[in-house]
Amino acid sequence: MRTDLTFTIVKPTAFEKNYLGPIIEIFNRNGFKIKAMKLTRMNREKAKEFYAEHETKPFFESLLSYMTSGPVVVAVLQKENAIADFREMIGATDPAKAQFGTLRKMFADSKEANAVHGSDSNESAQREMSIFFTEEELFFD
Repeated sequence: MRTDLTFTIVKPTAFEKNYLGPIIEIFNRNGFKIKAMKLTRMNREKAKEFYAEHETKPFFESLLSYMTSGPVVVAVLQKENAIADFREMIGATDPAKAQFGTLRKMFADSKEANAVHGSDSNESAQREMSIFFTEEELFFD
């Protein structure tokens, strides 16, 4: 399993507010190489698949509604130590608790509309990538 890849989603509110450019610039500035990227809109079935681990949580329906409310940008990023470095760069899920300079501190509206998703493990990254990209769409060296 590759450990130099991670998966991200620029969420609907961040996309709507035109934060995509600044967010991608920060990815690049922090040494992440974009291996695959697409603009899409999640339907309810894809959102349920993606967030299956949260199905029993009270915020599940709200999360599905939010993630299907508008376009998102999904991407596979490459860098040595990708998962840990990306999680540090995006900051805490709750932007009120995120450190200054993190993506969520800069661009998030709330805990739910927290600007970006980042995989939390290599296994999650592999699963999440496969939901949005086929092998042919991934541009690996």
